Amino acid sequence: MAEIIRSIRGMNDILPEVTPYWQAVESALKQVLASYGYQEIRFPIVEKTELFCRSIGEVTDIVEKEMYTFEDRNGDKLTLRPEGTAGCVRAAMQNGMLNQTQRLWYMGPMFRHERPQKGRYRQFHQLGVEAYGFSGPDIDAEMILITARIWKVLGLTGATLQINSLGSTEARLAYRDVLVAYFEAHQDELDEDSQRRLHTNPLRILDSKNPDMQALNDAAPKLIDHLDDESRQEFDVLCQSLDAAGISYEINPRLVRGLDYYGKTVFEWVTDQLGSQGTICAGGRYDGLVSQLGGKGATAIGFAIGIERLISLLEATNALPTIEKIDVYIVAVGEASAKQAALLAEQLRDQIPQLKLISHCGGGSFKSQFKRADRSGARWTLILGEDEIAQQVVGVKTMATGEQETIAWNELVHYLKQ
Repeated sequence: MAEIIRSIRGMNDILPEVTPYWQAVESALKQVLASYGYQEIRFPIVEKTELFCRSIGEVTDIVEKEMYTFEDRNGDKLTLRPEGTAGCVRAAMQNGMLNQTQRLWYMGPMFRHERPQKGRYRQFHQLGVEAYGFSGPDIDAEMILITARIWKVLGLTGATLQINSLGSTEARLAYRDVLVAYFEAHQDELDEDSQRRLHTNPLRILDSKNPDMQALNDAAPKLIDHLDDESRQEFDVLCQSLDAAGISYEINPRLVRGLDYYGKTVFEWVTDQLGSQGTICAGGRYDGLVSQLGGKGATAIGFAIGIERLISLLEATNALPTIEKIDVYIVAVGEASAKQAALLAEQLRDQIPQLKLISHCGGGSFKSQFKRADRSGARWTLILGEDEIAQQVVGVKTMATGEQETIAWNELVHYLKQ
């Protein structure tokens, strides 16, 4: 016997008993975004490798170690998208969408070759939300308000908002020199990753998850103390907007981004319910990315939510949405009854489109069919046999109580609607 082919490590099946939770969460996300006027955009899962090299940077772990990259038959280097922002910007540029303001969202799989662990997979799913062409802190506040409303709609608790400002490019470059000088004075205390980043990406040292680095990072010069006047003023307005909306937050001076096109506002929602993988949403301004990808400069801000982590957090906090079960299961014994049951099922679906109905297939006795009806979780079981067909009635059993009554065919729709 041939060996069973199994899924790729870190790329998981989402099974039928779980998908209703995904559907409920995705539906809630779409509903919130529609209420703010955001429109869905869909772009390819595969992009030219150059797109991610130019956006993420060639000297990064993502590009060097984590991307799924291959050559097609024409010799073009292609990559499964490791994140969505670059593809969304590419699509907006290519299709002339940056001539006016845009509020966009997308959802789907991303791919990174990482060591699989709880909350971190090689194929994972993200919601991405992007806004182009808006300057000023009002759109920053809107992004954060959207995320807060998502948690509210989902009934999610236990997430904390952290915010910071990265300032302008000029202010950040000046701060970079101050930071490098500080870490050089403590070089013996740096771990291997930080030693490697010291002269290539020193801001990422502040984001180290190594507990041995925490005291050193806490004492480091703070970027927020080196902001330019415009960035400081916009950050103050953002904080005032969040205060007015009743959104609690922490200013985290160690919250940074390692890529040069990020600037000004950055934010994350974090939780202690998921172990070390505590970030469930990350966002910020990336005004420099459009020009870095060859387009005219355009302001941009966005955030991403990991769907797996979000569902794990809902499960950990007992906030998973209630899943609607099957409404009706129809059982019928005999060829004539089975034919009538199929017709009845179609009539019910026509007249009650929202009805969730299973019509039994595969034959069997009433006893075996009732077992399947019970396993389905249906609220009612409809019973059709020779007697019911002769009298043009159907037996209706309420599964929760076991009570059974007889309803005429022409009264069944009204009965079920009630």
